[in-house]
Amino acid sequence: MSELTLTIIRLGLLALLWIFVFSVVGVLRGDIYGTRVVTRSSRQSRRAAERPQAAPAPAARNDRGGRSDRGRRSGGGNAPRSLLVTQGSLTGTALPLRESGTVIGRNPESALVLDDDFASGRHARIFVRDGAWYVEDLGSTNGTWLGNDRLTEPTPVQAGSTLRIGKTVIELRR
Repeated sequence: MSELTLTIIRLGLLALLWIFVFSVVGVLRGDIYGTRVVTRSSRQSRRAAERPQAAPAPAARNDRGGRSDRGRRSGGGNAPRSLLVTQGSLTGTALPLRESGTVIGRNPESALVLDDDFASGRHARIFVRDGAWYVEDLGSTNGTWLGNDRLTEPTPVQAGSTLRIGKTVIELRR
């Protein structure tokens, strides 16, 4: 074999070796750091903020013309119906609350996916219990703040309350 052929074979094997090393490093990185959080572009965030929110369905009426238990179940007159991000990378994003619970965090499966380095994957949850809305911290590292108080247990909330998760501030709205 000529010297040129041997050099080309050596360079080819060296290239294959480096490809193998980079693929192993990529797999190890994925195992160590877990699922990659997909960040939203500012264009997608603006589109989400501009999207019209669905109007809440009118409460069902019973046979006597009054409101049924469905209207009372979610906390009555000052009950929050939606979240509005007022500070942070998702400022202007609005999200309706679900009676089954709304999870907030960096995890892509959360209802409100935060692009905040100080938020945990599953950071906080807002839910209905005994006809009132509550917020609870889901064991986050940096905590969830309701006004100036750090949450240590499920705490009732009203419309107008503000939650702070890292650098993100969320207001509960009617």
